[in-house]
Amino acid sequence: MRTGATGRVLHDPKGGSFWFDAGAVCLDFAHTGGEGPYAVFETLHEPADLAEWLARPPLVAVLTVPATTRELTAARTLRQAVWEAAHARAAGRPLPTGAVDVINRAAAGPPLAPELAADGTTAGWAPPVLAGQALSTLAREMIGLLSGPLSERIRVCAGDNCPLVFVDSSRPGARRWCAMERCGNRHKLRALRARRATGP
Repeated sequence: MRTGATGRVLHDPKGGSFWFDAGAVCLDFAHTGGEGPYAVFETLHEPADLAEWLARPPLVAVLTVPATTRELTAARTLRQAVWEAAHARAAGRPLPTGAVDVINRAAAGPPLAPELAADGTTAGWAPPVLAGQALSTLAREMIGLLSGPLSERIRVCAGDNCPLVFVDSSRPGARRWCAMERCGNRHKLRALRARRATGP
């Protein structure tokens, strides 16, 4: 998996967008849509949408074989498992068995294989680059996150009714918000109004 900045622009179906960095590519992937009330945020409507998401930085997995409907279904299933596992860990609950099984199954497949370019200074993914390989790579990253030193840094945004989950990799471990320009600012505005309401 590429090193470098994670994060994506998230769009609110009611309007507006903001930059959200979940701190891990697998967690960024978990925010591409969802089930039930989160279906309104769906971005992976067709196999081509999955291919487009995987091709973006930092993963930059440009598929050499078009993604299939079956792979899209597998991607959504993995996404839900990552979401459920991350929220369980953030809440200090045992990980759902079903989510663990899905993540392990995805990780068991062959991952993307890095390949050094002829100039010896850049790298890409060795062909063929398949959607299933990219999903395996994402699942392996999630396993590493859940079992590694940042496991206790997986958190849910402290904003009211904000379910976004992230790994706090900041040195002080004090991140509370999905994004300061969103929930962080809303909290500051509410606190300011409360102080004014109870002023001298």
